[in-house]
Amino acid sequence: MSGPPRRARTDARKTLHDVVQLPSGTSLEYVLIEAAALPTSQQPAEAPGERTKLVICLHPWSWLGGRMDDPVLQIVTEPLLERGYDVLRYNSRGVGKSKGWSSLTGGQEAEDLQELVKWARSKYASLSQLVLLGYSHGSLIASTHPVLADVATAHILLSYPLGPRHWLTAFHTHRYEKALQDLVNDPRSNVLIIYGDNDNFTTVESYDAWARGLQDLRPAGGERAARGKLESVKIENASHFWGERDAIRRLVEVLHDWVP
Repeated sequence: MSGPPRRARTDARKTLHDVVQLPSGTSLEYVLIEAAALPTSQQPAEAPGERTKLVICLHPWSWLGGRMDDPVLQIVTEPLLERGYDVLRYNSRGVGKSKGWSSLTGGQEAEDLQELVKWARSKYASLSQLVLLGYSHGSLIASTHPVLADVATAHILLSYPLGPRHWLTAFHTHRYEKALQDLVNDPRSNVLIIYGDNDNFTTVESYDAWARGLQDLRPAGGERAARGKLESVKIENASHFWGERDAIRRLVEVLHDWVP
């Protein structure tokens, strides 16, 4: 830890800004926003261990300036809070107050996510629903985390960087292809893929074909019924950076309606 955590009041919600030390030795800076309103005399406060719903958000590639306060992640935070989820956004290694060095393959970031989830579970002893939301490069890392055995786990992959995936992962594309295939073939999985039809880095034709291919996957020796839930949503006129007003409105609607 680096000094006492900072708490702030934002729209009657509690916000905690702190740094967590992971077992690997890496420390990650994070902001945690609680969904519930601040307690009143009629509404006693919930201890962190009693809270049951959490979203962990992963930002775009740190080598290109990705950070936890990315404007798109700030936009998607509100509909998640409205659905009763606490929202944790964090800086990946080497960003802000997070320690360590950013990797080129994403492998270390994937390990950090595993440790961060374990830490979050230790704080949320009653956790029953976890959503991993990755935006751009963050969706690559989110897709590597498997479904938890005893917690309902959902994945939201926003603007998955299909086009530049090979150089964002230092040509370790196969690792991420397999991770995503394993995820969608897990019968416990619940995956939402959101992309714009005017993405700056991936053509809509490539996205459409990729989404169809994921829907057509079959687990070895299994039937379609044995697969998890997978939904793909294409949003009209949306770019990779989600700067279009109508696209943002639709994105917020999709998230609000879809989260478990």
